[in-house]
Amino acid sequence: MTKDYVIEMRGITKKFGDFTANDNVNLNVRKGEIHALLGENGAGKSTLMNMLAGLLEPTSGEILINGKSVTIDSPSKASHLGIGMVHQHFMLVDAFTVAENIILGTETTKGGVIDLKQAIQEIRELSERYGLSVDPTAKVADISVGAQQRVEILKTLYRGADLLIFDEPTAVLTPAEITELLDIMRTLVKEGKSIILITHKLDEIRAVADMVTVIRRGKWIQSVPVVGATNSDLAEWMVGRSVSFKTEKIAADPKEVVLSIKDLVVDENRGVPAVKNLSLDVRAGEIVGIAGIDGNGQSELIQAITGLRKVKSGEIWIKGENIVGKSPRKITEMQVSHVPEDRHRDGLVLDMTLAENFSLQTYYKEPISKNGILNYSKINEKARQLMEEFDVRAASEVVPAKALSGGNQQKAIIAREVDRNPDLLIVSQPTRGLDVGAIEYIRKRLIAERDKGKAVLVVSFELDEILDVSDRIAVIHDGFIHGIVTPESTNKQELGVLMAGGYLKEGEVHA
Repeated sequence: MTKDYVIEMRGITKKFGDFTANDNVNLNVRKGEIHALLGENGAGKSTLMNMLAGLLEPTSGEILINGKSVTIDSPSKASHLGIGMVHQHFMLVDAFTVAENIILGTETTKGGVIDLKQAIQEIRELSERYGLSVDPTAKVADISVGAQQRVEILKTLYRGADLLIFDEPTAVLTPAEITELLDIMRTLVKEGKSIILITHKLDEIRAVADMVTVIRRGKWIQSVPVVGATNSDLAEWMVGRSVSFKTEKIAADPKEVVLSIKDLVVDENRGVPAVKNLSLDVRAGEIVGIAGIDGNGQSELIQAITGLRKVKSGEIWIKGENIVGKSPRKITEMQVSHVPEDRHRDGLVLDMTLAENFSLQTYYKEPISKNGILNYSKINEKARQLMEEFDVRAASEVVPAKALSGGNQQKAIIAREVDRNPDLLIVSQPTRGLDVGAIEYIRKRLIAERDKGKAVLVVSFELDEILDVSDRIAVIHDGFIHGIVTPESTNKQELGVLMAGGYLKEGEVHA
């Protein structure tokens, strides 16, 4: 019955010109329920939720809250109706404190001055009630990603949200932070809140969700209870076919050393060493995976190799040439490709078209340009080719990159970098935010590059991914390589011990 649902979305259609993002989609959510929204990259999940959050308006269809038809034409209207959205890419001001971010737009004053003391007290009470540990006085720029996630949740609760929408909430969290967030979700629903969870991580859906609604290519497929569903079931519902969770590959046949790092020292932004006397070789025809807890020097290492961060001491050799001090373009022109960990900050120019983003590494070369004049016919033609080959889904090649879903943005960057036929392919967080079908495809592409004789260096926080694609695994801890193992000789437990600074001896785990 209608009265059972806190939210009903009936026959929701959203069109952008000739492109239909949502086509007659239905979604019903009960009070105290965690309802997963499952679909491939570009299936229309975020578009659907953006309409519920007041960021977009439906072309047709009806939204009901507690059985009453409503029009949600702005985020403030959504907030007034008790709807809050925790976005995949956090909406926080780094220079502001936690409290300043939470009250932004809802400030109350005392004698014409913002009553920050009262706000901090209220935030502390909310934080304690829901187990959202955070310091209201800390600057957002100085807190961890997991803490920033908690700030986003507190921001919605502070505004009185009864329905919380989580859009890929665990994409940038560590395993421990993910466990903590799932516990927070359970606490929220016990308090009577309702949650819509958008995630590609099937284990998370099975761990916390009560119901799952599947949409595929903008269309509603089904809404079913999660209980009894396997990962294989969820994956097949999502992509419409069976999906392999283990990538088939032949044994590696490593050749000459392509990347050789010797005693490397690299400082982080505050001038403190983040990479400490690190040495590592990567050979042609192998994938070396770097496993480690976030913040142990992975980012600074990759930035140093690609010329994006100054090297304090040590050497980096690519194909026999020391590249320390060379510019990013010089390194790129040595047939080095780089898929950065932050696709928005470092991988794309979001306001430029998809086609222009495909050409960022080659815009100054023929046939893309001649005598300094860009050939947009060639640029767009190349873009259409890459979109088809790498299954990058967008209305066309001339839409801005920001219009794509996060997963399609990631596939676009990988397409651009792999298409350059590199000798060394460096990939950070290759499948962050991708659905299981896209993950399967990307991992196969990485192994295919290895089989072509390329040297591949992969950094990932997903241990399943590291174990799946790597031929050798280098564990980084506190800025240096703490151990090198093979996937066949280790497991996630042993990797976890190494990542925390422990040691392995004679096949036993030693903390």
